[in-house]
Amino acid sequence: MSGHNKWSQIKNQKGAADKKRGQLFSKLLKAISVAAKNEPNPDFNPRLRSAIEKAKENNVPKEKIERAIARAAEEKNYDNTRH
Repeated sequence: MSGHNKWSQIKNQKGAADKKRGQLFSKLLKAISVAAKNEPNPDFNPRLRSAIEKAKENNVPKEKIERAIARAAEEKNYDNTRH
């Protein structure tokens, strides 16, 4: 009966789905970070606004979106103080 366990099937399916979801989240959050480097306010940055909308359509958690924007704003401040 090796390999005929319902749990192992669920585990493998969930693992594959989680991997795809994680890759999608990474791609969307990277786009948000790049867009937020210029202007972290989505009201004044249409590129950031569309990236956030796309992330929300794909069920990216709000906390992760906010963290990506904050990280990009910190990098911008760090780059400005280095010169």
